[in-house]
Amino acid sequence: MKVANKKIIRTLSFNSLKVARTRNLIAIFAIALTTLLFTSLFTISLSINKSIQDANFRQVGGWSHGSFKYLTQEQYDAIKDDALIKDYGLRRFVGMASEVPFNKSHVEIGYSDAKQAHWMYCDPIEGHLPAEGTNEAATDTQILKLLGVKPVVGTSFTLTFDVDGTEVTKTFTLSGWWAYDDVVKANHVLIPLTRAQEIYDQVGIGKGIGRDELTATWNMDVMLASALHIEQDMHDILLNHGYQNESRAKGDNYIAIGVNWGYTGAQLADQIDPMTIVAIIALLLLILFTGYLIIYNIFQISVSNDIRFYGLLKTIGTTGKQLSRIIYFQALLLSLIGIPLGMIAGYLVGIKLTPLILSTLNLVKANTLSTSPLIFIGSALFALITVIISCRRPGRIAAKVSPLEAIRFSDGLNNKKKIRKAQKGASLPKMAWANLRRNNSKTVITIISLSLSLLLLNTTVTFTKSFDMNKYLSNVVSDFIVADAHYFQVGNFWNRDYALSEEVISNLENRTGIESSGRVYGQSRAAEELVTEESYRASHSQWNDKETLDLMVASQEKSETGLLSNWVQLYGMERYSLDKSKLIEGDLGKLYEPNSHYIAAVYSLDDYGNTKSDSNWAKIGDTVKLRYIDEYEYYNPNTGKILDQNDIDEGQAYRKRAKVYKEVDYEVVALIALPTSLSYRYYGTDEFVMGAETFIEDTETSDVMYYACDVVDERIDVIESYLSDLTKNQNSQLDYESKATYAAEFDSFRNMFLILGSVLSFIIGIVGVLNFLNAMLTSILSRRHELAMLQSIGMTGKQLKLMLIWEGLYYTLGAVVTSLLLIITVGPLLSNILSDMFWFTIYHFTVLPVFIVTPFFAALGVAVPLVVYRIISKDSIIERLREVE
Repeated sequence: MKVANKKIIRTLSFNSLKVARTRNLIAIFAIALTTLLFTSLFTISLSINKSIQDANFRQVGGWSHGSFKYLTQEQYDAIKDDALIKDYGLRRFVGMASEVPFNKSHVEIGYSDAKQAHWMYCDPIEGHLPAEGTNEAATDTQILKLLGVKPVVGTSFTLTFDVDGTEVTKTFTLSGWWAYDDVVKANHVLIPLTRAQEIYDQVGIGKGIGRDELTATWNMDVMLASALHIEQDMHDILLNHGYQNESRAKGDNYIAIGVNWGYTGAQLADQIDPMTIVAIIALLLLILFTGYLIIYNIFQISVSNDIRFYGLLKTIGTTGKQLSRIIYFQALLLSLIGIPLGMIAGYLVGIKLTPLILSTLNLVKANTLSTSPLIFIGSALFALITVIISCRRPGRIAAKVSPLEAIRFSDGLNNKKKIRKAQKGASLPKMAWANLRRNNSKTVITIISLSLSLLLLNTTVTFTKSFDMNKYLSNVVSDFIVADAHYFQVGNFWNRDYALSEEVISNLENRTGIESSGRVYGQSRAAEELVTEESYRASHSQWNDKETLDLMVASQEKSETGLLSNWVQLYGMERYSLDKSKLIEGDLGKLYEPNSHYIAAVYSLDDYGNTKSDSNWAKIGDTVKLRYIDEYEYYNPNTGKILDQNDIDEGQAYRKRAKVYKEVDYEVVALIALPTSLSYRYYGTDEFVMGAETFIEDTETSDVMYYACDVVDERIDVIESYLSDLTKNQNSQLDYESKATYAAEFDSFRNMFLILGSVLSFIIGIVGVLNFLNAMLTSILSRRHELAMLQSIGMTGKQLKLMLIWEGLYYTLGAVVTSLLLIITVGPLLSNILSDMFWFTIYHFTVLPVFIVTPFFAALGVAVPLVVYRIISKDSIIERLREVE
């Protein structure tokens, strides 16, 4: 029979709470602290995610979900109204400015509508976007600075830029400007569509597209319903209208797409694997368990203190289920106070710590904070779940206890261990140990909660100590690299126009402090290798599908022996640079021999230093046949008719082949891997290295691509200052790269993890200390009568304090031992996780942080019992003996 007793249960719960005000304050504080843990972690993690995502967007150049590239007007009209596209913006490319003063910048001139401009961070803070039918233009402050133009609306400025191979000079009126962001890779000069069309007409494009298949095409950036499956949605949009993005070789229905890799959610959805899922679940469980430790301990202690009250309720007919409801209702009432307080405090902690953590990342804005409602919804939900889970066992204990057991109850719940007589005399350490054994579960939980902070702190230090700067800088092997600014720009191809002059090199070599140095000569004469079809396919398979490869093989020029000609990248290296390469196999010494024809094949490495065996076909002892070309001839592939290069019409089919050339055979004597900083910085074909003398003799060129050097430590800053002045003031055509820049980035990255891990360790440490405080406080308070009785039969105050200190030390030093055991256990697992996450880590086992913190834990084990004892000793022994157990 059901009885309407919910109101009575709520009344009992509420009245019971009012009696134990001190305990309620501790419980509220515990819930608030747990909520603070969740809220601060969510605030920091979501803010970091938002900041990194924003930094990604700035590097990408916008925050649209994706882009359909190089569209004709017909293609754009066909897909723009697709149901999967929620919004879109348009851009039309006109040209690029790459000569001084823009040689160190990526400057694009083109048309963008208002949405596209907004998505590309091109919102004028003064003025407006250019109006149609005018000669207006809007740009950023960096462009204006390089031109020597003040950012004043209405000012005229002149630009010279390349439009589909034709140099164009135009004067514009500044309609608006925005602040320059050094993270955004591209600088934009936005002009009206009408002015863009005038330029197209001027260079002969008209209503078509440029010969580069880029100029005058449309780019349509889109926003989709979700950022989780951007690439798949864009594929579906193309399929809906009969287009594909697999290969141009599959037909004229090809449309290129670009997916914004800045969306971290999309990256996670595309790259998530079982280990990532396990890691996320493990992290969430750790957070839940941390909160569980403190709340469970408090409610277990609460049940222990009120067990007689629950036994009396059972004698008058209260069921176990109703007792559980009393505990749950009390927990919910306390949560209504503790959770909001924790959320407010946690958010304040989060917004204070986030800038500190983000300040270690150069690309990330330290003032980017997340205000997502998920912070508060998630933390409240996690805290509430933690409270409910934490009440389960105390609720079951209260529900199962019988009235008789409640009367006999001491600190250990349902302690049914047999009592045995001691064989030896009692001692204070033994008595302290026996007191802890009264409630094993409470003791274990307190020790674990204390050890978790030590484990996390040690893991954080191990994690950051394993970041190896030498591995991180393995691709940056020289203190300084000097070259034409064009060499350092992403996407640029090097040619002899960007060769470094001997005057610059001589001036640098003559400066005090240069320890060792060398030139690297770049390929400025056309060259091809002759390879088998198998090697040709292997060389290009990474970038092309089978159908495209078939077409390439069919169209490629073949020698009399059936070998295919293949474009090749060659280096001429002096000893300094050759010695900086990684020798995989063979002997580099032969490359230094003059008048020889030895060569080294360049192989690629993965992030972990493993050789990619398919990155070059040549092996030790193989012969590489190179063809140095002075003149090509052009012909119609269908008729074989020789064509005049200047008379080839747009869209006319043609091919080219070597006409005037010389062939040289080389023996492969070494297989090497080149650090990225010493390479061309772009890939796509086979690469080979010769000694400098051989290269100059055979190619009949001596154009220096870059000059690299190492400097004695005490002169690093002096040379850095000299190069900075040289490239900024004396010769702006030049630029340089410094190892110190990469080292600073590495330190920033490592410090971010150190700060974040230390903050998390500190918060979990507070939870552990609070658990320890609660355990000692409730244990001593619940034994006030018992401790007074011991003193009444002769135990001195000093002995009592020593016994309590032993109890505290068992807790804290037990936590140290437990953490050491856990560290030894998880060490091998951490090593594997580190190597999987970051290629530049070398695992270093350490327990030093634990030993450093141990004295503080020992002091805590002494101080807390003494403080609690002082509280209870304010009452006399007589008064404590009169208390009813």
